[in-house]
Amino acid sequence: MNGDRWATVVGFVGAGLVLAALVWVVGIGDILSELREIEVQYLLVILGVAVVWLFLWGMALRTVLGALDAPLSIGMSGFVFAGAVFSNNVTPFGQAGGEPVSGYLISRATDREYETGLAAIASVDALHFVPSIGYAVVGLTFVLAGAAQFGRNLIFATTALVTLAVGIPAAAYFGWQYRYELEATVVRAVTPIIRTLGRVVPRKSPPTAEAIERRIEGFFAAIERVATSRTTMLEAVGFSALGWLAMCTSLWLSVYALGYTVPFSAVLLVVPMGAVAGMTPLPGGLGGVDAVLIALLVSTTGISGGVAGAAVLVHRGATYVFPTVVGGGVAFALGVGD
Repeated sequence: MNGDRWATVVGFVGAGLVLAALVWVVGIGDILSELREIEVQYLLVILGVAVVWLFLWGMALRTVLGALDAPLSIGMSGFVFAGAVFSNNVTPFGQAGGEPVSGYLISRATDREYETGLAAIASVDALHFVPSIGYAVVGLTFVLAGAAQFGRNLIFATTALVTLAVGIPAAAYFGWQYRYELEATVVRAVTPIIRTLGRVVPRKSPPTAEAIERRIEGFFAAIERVATSRTTMLEAVGFSALGWLAMCTSLWLSVYALGYTVPFSAVLLVVPMGAVAGMTPLPGGLGGVDAVLIALLVSTTGISGGVAGAAVLVHRGATYVFPTVVGGGVAFALGVGD
């Protein structure tokens, strides 16, 4: 556990350095000048929109858990999802690094096996890509239609979007077609690693190969249950799509609070592209996400770097800092740090 904490500390130090460099490049004086103009009521509205986003994505998680016979109340869904956001935001590589902790948290909240919680959060995170790509395509279409020039940042966004739009469906298709072969490969690769860890961890007996295989099979079976339920998929994607709209609204309102109005189509592109940077080896993509959001806001809307920087700080305060604080309390209550 101490090693994990040191990794988290080092990650946040790295993220802090990236953020400091970003603010220095944009201009701290310009950013502070813009932030002084924001009225408190705007901040409260933006925070309220962030709460709506958490609730909607919590409902997507609740929908998937319902298909896995792991009921979660409507009231708890947002809090449990906030806990998952917390684990993503304090571990490197965002969702990829935080999912194991999120799975444990969900299993504690629903009193189900760990593989059920892991399958639920993995399914939800995968489903979030569907509406995000759709919104990004719509946003890019409108942005390119009104772009005076095809700058470097727009080239980056277009390339990244095409890669995601082609790569993710292809990976999903082949992963599904060869799911049993994939399951067997995971069992062969993971079993010796888990048994080795079980032998070196104090007060823990190494699990048998059969027990490991049974739990991995349980994980893949849960994934299959979600993937074969059309009602679950449609409902979860619907909540996800509404959640993405709330997140885009948060960024749009953050710019509006500074006295500027930008096309909503621009934020439909900017927010999903910023989420891609969450896979950087920094806690929750902190620093990387902010840099992409600022760069694309300036490129797609023509606002200054100072305005974009101030708006992104407000937006990320509502969608990164706030859920991390709330989710940290949820994780503590569920004993994740024990």
